[in-house]
Amino acid sequence: MKRDILINASPRETRVAILEDDQLVELLVDRPDSRRMVGDVYLGKVEAVLPGIQAAFVNIGTEKSAFLHASDLVFDEDEDPEEPDEDDDEDDAEGKPRSNGGGRRPRKEAPPIQDVLKKGQDLLVQVSKEPISTKGPRVTAQVSLAGRFLVYMPHASRVGVSRKISERDQRRKLKEMAGAVLPPGEGGVIVRTVSEDASQETFGRELSTLMNNWKRIKRKTRFMRAPALIHEETSLTRGLVRDLFSDKVDSLVVDSKPVFHEIQEYLKGIAADELADRVKLYEEPVPLFDRYEIETEIRDLFKRRCDLPSGGYLIIEPTEALVSVDVNSGRFVGKKDPEKTSLKTNVEAAREVARQLRLRDVGGIIVCDFIDMETQSNRDRVLQELRQALSRDRARTKAYQVSDLGLIEMTRQRVRQSHLQSMTAPCPTCAGTGRIFTPETVLRRMERSVKRMASEGKRDPLTVRLHPETALHVLTEEQDLVRKLEKSVGFTLELRDDPLLRPDEFKLVVKGAGRDVTDQYAVA
Repeated sequence: MKRDILINASPRETRVAILEDDQLVELLVDRPDSRRMVGDVYLGKVEAVLPGIQAAFVNIGTEKSAFLHASDLVFDEDEDPEEPDEDDDEDDAEGKPRSNGGGRRPRKEAPPIQDVLKKGQDLLVQVSKEPISTKGPRVTAQVSLAGRFLVYMPHASRVGVSRKISERDQRRKLKEMAGAVLPPGEGGVIVRTVSEDASQETFGRELSTLMNNWKRIKRKTRFMRAPALIHEETSLTRGLVRDLFSDKVDSLVVDSKPVFHEIQEYLKGIAADELADRVKLYEEPVPLFDRYEIETEIRDLFKRRCDLPSGGYLIIEPTEALVSVDVNSGRFVGKKDPEKTSLKTNVEAAREVARQLRLRDVGGIIVCDFIDMETQSNRDRVLQELRQALSRDRARTKAYQVSDLGLIEMTRQRVRQSHLQSMTAPCPTCAGTGRIFTPETVLRRMERSVKRMASEGKRDPLTVRLHPETALHVLTEEQDLVRKLEKSVGFTLELRDDPLLRPDEFKLVVKGAGRDVTDQYAVA
């Protein structure tokens, strides 16, 4: 598979596009006002310990306190007879910190959190999930420091290998090499995917750097006052080169000279000179993303509808609890066999669903409603197609069997807000619902409010202000509205249009006094 990385960098924004076979599959965006937090290490102060949910809230200096689950505390472990780290894809291609609460099996049952933490206690924690929606960040006390070839875990005692390295002999060799350079009782390591051709000398050099970083972090905690940022994760560009750039990437194209030189220096620092020739500086007048024709795809990220090659389409709807994906055949009607038509659309949809989840950086629970199919073999084929496409995702994913209702439920690791959440804001008119009240509904609400005012014995003449569209509806469809309402309530009304109002908003203003009484009498 051909794989390319494009980096568009400016002082106020860095965008990274990952292409597979010339198709955009992943987009990363970093801005100064929304800095990435995953991997940052803080000295926090415990604000509250909640035994009922076995969790604590830790003040790390962010707007909302961080959430810490008992399973993410540091506690003594027995040796793991099954060595579960063998199956842990610890790097997830980004070196994200571990968190047992993210669907990962705990090593052993954690002690009661109230026996370990007390309110006001200082605690060293690492961000494992950024603030999302109304929730604060999630943190873990099991700090891990990622290098290019190894992830160092000061509080662990095992050597593991990324599950993306599947060959048994290679896994055993890498585990022995990493174990040979790890001092006894000095923590544990995970061997990362890009380490397949690394030497023991390389492991030793990087492990020494990571251990020195850990010693520096511990020293800083002695004179820093909580809450405080102790260690900041590397920049998006350097982290990307560290985690993704290998001999499996055909080219890395960057349109910024400073970033280009930064990447070259980093590659020299990790003795990856063989990759330097694949890094190219883009200096053409046409913008980089326009040159590769991906700017339009980025704009389409925020659309509900996503078209499929055969004529079908997806409708992607994010909600607070989950993301729903509906598959429709659209204009594709096939020839004779409706089962084959459904299968073709569903197979296309399965590939596109996996791509869109990566591209939009959607996480959490996802429910896919594929077109109904009669045969079990066809349903299994669609599920297999989805799983195969998801296997290329850097985030952890899991797709379950087709349910009795024909739905495929799946989960995708979520460590930060989706692009929709981070790059858009709720509509001030519809409050983020995407819907507003019709003029008829607005007028009925206004009527009820006026009648409520009359029921309390008020007889002050009113001016009713409406959006121009609603006022036009009165003039064209309900010309006798004012006359009938005046007769009903016993005082005069005057309708005026106000372009400053939202389309589904109205105002009740007492004449003469100019007092706005909308909130006092408004009813649903």
